[in-house]
Amino acid sequence: MSKSKDLTPEQQEYKSFAKDREPKRPIVKNCLRAFLVGGLICTVAQGLQWFFINYFGFNETNAGNPTVAILIIASVLLTGFGVFDHIAQWAGAGTAVPITGFANTIASASIEHRTEGYVLGVGGNMFKLAGSVIAFGVFSAFVVALLKILITWLGGM
Repeated sequence: MSKSKDLTPEQQEYKSFAKDREPKRPIVKNCLRAFLVGGLICTVAQGLQWFFINYFGFNETNAGNPTVAILIIASVLLTGFGVFDHIAQWAGAGTAVPITGFANTIASASIEHRTEGYVLGVGGNMFKLAGSVIAFGVFSAFVVALLKILITWLGGM
C-alpha cells in the first residue's frame, strides 16, 4: 500500500507543492567531484607507495603500511584543522570511500567530545561511529581465519 494513499487530500497537495519547490540535485556534477577527489586521494596514495618502494627499498606488499599510516595522519590533521570538512563538503563521497574517510570519522567523533575529558569524552566516543566497522572487520577476520584453519586441516587428512 502506498503512503500517498494514506494521506489526506490537503497533505497530498502540500507534498506536491513541496516537491515542486525542492531544489534539484546536480547528480552528474556531484559524481564528477566525488570521482575527482577520490581519484586524487588514491593517486597520492599510489605516489606515496611508489616513493617507499623506490627510495626506501620496500616491496609492494610492505610499502602499503607506511602509505596508509601517512594517509591516516594527514586525514586526522586536516580534520583537526577543519580543512577536511570543507573538502568533504565539496567532494561528497569522494572523501568517504578511501581510508581517509574512516580516519576522519574517528577523529571527528574524538574532537566533538573532547570537552568531556580524555577518557570518557575522547576515548569513549572515538569509536562511536566507526566501532561497528572495526567490530565487523575483526569478526570477519576471525571467521576467515577459522575457515582457513578448517580447510588446511581437512586438506591434510
